[in-house]
This record gives sequence, structure tokens and C-alpha cells, in this order.
Amino acid sequence: MRILLFLLLALSGCDRFSGPKTDFDANAAMSYTKEQLAFGPRVPGTPGAEKAGDWITSMMRQRADTVIEQRWTHRTLDGKDLPLRNILARFNPKAQNRILYVTHWDTRPTADEDPVLGNRGTPIPGANDGAAGVGLFVALGDALKKAPPGVGVDLLFVDGEDYGKSFDPPYADVLLGSQYFADHLPSADYRPIFGVLWDMIADKDLNILQEVNSVQKAPEIVSRVWETAKELGYEQYFIPQVGQAVIDDHIPLLEKGLRVIDVIDIDYGPLNAMGVPSPSYHHTLQDTIDKISVRSLQIVGDVALKVIQQG
Repeated sequence: MRILLFLLLALSGCDRFSGPKTDFDANAAMSYTKEQLAFGPRVPGTPGAEKAGDWITSMMRQRADTVIEQRWTHRTLDGKDLPLRNILARFNPKAQNRILYVTHWDTRPTADEDPVLGNRGTPIPGANDGAAGVGLFVALGDALKKAPPGVGVDLLFVDGEDYGKSFDPPYADVLLGSQYFADHLPSADYRPIFGVLWDMIADKDLNILQEVNSVQKAPEIVSRVWETAKELGYEQYFIPQVGQAVIDDHIPLLEKGLRVIDVIDIDYGPLNAMGVPSPSYHHTLQDTIDKISVRSLQIVGDVALKVIQQG
């Protein structure tokens, strides 16, 4: 079924993108993405990460009503003390009904999927896997400052998503920021009406399938996002088909009872006739600015902003 769907899309040559559908500014989002890349790899505990975190905090303080930093130290499996920081930007903080958006801002310390064996110990640039989500959120901050939302909105930048080697339970050195946030919520009664994790959302070859854990545990939120995309004419990119299960920052939040789904284009790279990225840029040194696009940022930004506006 999935192969047939991709073949039909390829044969149709149909592209329904016709420009912005909301006030989201994708050119600004791309500019913010480039600013993140200028810091170099944002691996926790490095100067690049410290500078990037300071930049995110500063940018969101210029846009949000309240910005909260969560700082802590994580002891890794190999005994290293890793300084970490979550950044929570809150809009309309007194509103009881709240929407939680999540993205990670760190980058993977090793390009362990790179086709060149000699590259696999090098940190990835993280254009799509890290920087694009930050660019999306800062540009969302621009839009929300210009037109304050009727509901409360929390934009959460989590750290340490991609640090460790294994994404199997108990997630010892990965998903660190989302695990910490799940254990240290803004208040004891914090229960957003829904949440969305936005990860790897700027691939030039954008095709976002419905993630399995999201469909199983928060199907109504999946329906809300994909119906919004359809209303905007973006069903070619937000494909109404269940893809694969992804271990990502929504998992610790779901486990704490927060209804958070994952919007992720896990197939990073141009798809072949079998619907498989060829080549794949995920966790490689090829995760660079030329692999992402303003168009993809506009599509995802339109959907993200419209979902907020619909409350």
C-alpha cells in the first residue's frame, strides 16, 4: 500500500503548494535555522551548545510572555556529567487551556549512519535534525507575538534527545530533555489539551506519515493535525497513512499521560520507487542546509500555526 501511494504521487506530478496559507514566515524560519547552524554542532556540553541555548533563550524572551529554563546535570552511562537545558517559552501564560509544542535543539554527537566509515565519529551538522525545529519555533514565536493566541501556548525546546547510542528502554542517554520535563512539569496540575512534537520537518522531499505510537495513544490529535493539513491543501505532504513507530520525545510525555503526538518525516532524503530514502541523510554529515527547504518549512509552519489558531 505504501509503495503504491508513493508511486501514484510520483506519477501524478501534482504539487498543491501554492504559497503561504497563514502568517507564518518560512523565510524567517530558514534564517533562524541558519543561525543555529552557525554555532556548529549543538552537542550537550560543548561551547556550540552553550551559545545556541543562550541564543534560543534570548530570541524567545523577545517574543514570549514568559521564558523558563530548566537546567540540570545528567550522569551518562560512561560516567560523564552532561550539562543540559530545556527552554520553555509561554504565550498567554494565565490561560487554563494550553497547547504544548515540542522540538529538540541538540544535535547528535556522532554521524553513526554515515556511509563513509571514517565519518562516523564526527558530530552531525543537524540542519533538519535539530536546527529546523528551532527555526520553526522561533518563527512561530514571531506569529504568536503579532497575533496573540486565544489559548495558552507552550513552545518547549528540549535538550539531549539525540545524545546516546541506544533508543531502547530505559532510554538511558537519549530523550533526556523530554524525560526531565515529564518529571518536572510547570505545575503539578499541568495537563495541556494536546501536544505535538515537531521533528525533522524541513526535508526538501517532504512526506510526513502518521507515527504508530501517536495513532495508538492519541488518535484524536493525529486526526486534528492531518485534517488541518488537508484543509490547507497539504494532504500530499501530510499523508493520511500510518507509517512506522518512532522512539522520540513524545514517548516520555505519553507515558506521563500527556496526549502528545509526533509529527516527523523520518524518511529523510529523496525517495526511490520503493518509498525508501536513497540516499538517507539521517544521522550523517549530509544533514546540511541544502537538504532542507523554505517550502517545507512553510507547509509545516502553516499547519502548526493553524492548529493553534483553531484551538
